[in-house]
Amino acid sequence: MAAGARLEVMRRRVRLSRLAVWTVIAAGPIALCVAVASTPTTVAAAPSAKPTAERTTAATADPGGYGQLFVSAWLRSSANDESSAQARLVQSMAPDVELPNAAADAHSAPQSVTAVRSAQRDGGAWAVTVAAQYADGSVRYYTVPVAADRGGSSFTVTGAPSVVAGPGRAVVPKSAYAVTVPQGDLSSAVGEFLAAYLTGAGEVDRYFAPGVKLTAVLPAPYTAVAVTQVVAVEEVAAAEQVPADGTQVRVLARVDARDAAGRWPLAYELTLRARSGRWEVAALLSGSGRDGGAR
Repeated sequence: MAAGARLEVMRRRVRLSRLAVWTVIAAGPIALCVAVASTPTTVAAAPSAKPTAERTTAATADPGGYGQLFVSAWLRSSANDESSAQARLVQSMAPDVELPNAAADAHSAPQSVTAVRSAQRDGGAWAVTVAAQYADGSVRYYTVPVAADRGGSSFTVTGAPSVVAGPGRAVVPKSAYAVTVPQGDLSSAVGEFLAAYLTGAGEVDRYFAPGVKLTAVLPAPYTAVAVTQVVAVEEVAAAEQVPADGTQVRVLARVDARDAAGRWPLAYELTLRARSGRWEVAALLSGSGRDGGAR
């Protein structure tokens, strides 16, 4: 009986072992398929056979100042005096350009000559347009051809100047400053700051928001500054009371600045920020009524 019981136990162990072996065999392909399906496939991009070509263009200096200098000397020179300093300068800058031959009662030399436009052409050629302003207020525009070398370090005037029409007036968008700011905390803060900034009346630091640093104009150019108008972009700028802390507004302030020589109408763009019931200057912008860069 004992031997029979042991034999039965051994048979059961054999059957269980066979079952385990078949389970492993059956599970092997399934496990393999699962592993393959769950393994992410990575495809490496083939390297480009041709490297990407980078175009580099040597920076060429704008010859506007060179053209301005030439036209200024040319207008002040005369074919009757080729040994003058102005004539020699013209000849050194443009050996093939003839000198003018003005009559004795001709238009006087210009008070100022200013470059207003430089247009680059092919082959290192430029067309420089300058404005010559005379004592009677008249202005003439001249365009002069200038050639530049590849490095932009050498220039030559290649032809005589030509008189051209002046540039037209550009169409500008409507100003964003459309909200009129009444007399109150905001306009007062603007006026007090600009007075300190332009006349030295008090320290400018007391009007700044935390972290803002700006130096007043030194020496102070004016003796008095009066705000004539303040307009803003945001509607909240017209509120009677100072809004919540952190509120920012952009304003354009028009002022009359006075000195011993007279009255000077100026305009300043400012950003102000509300804090603790008062307006503080967060930025002074460049420009005179359009979008400007903070300084």
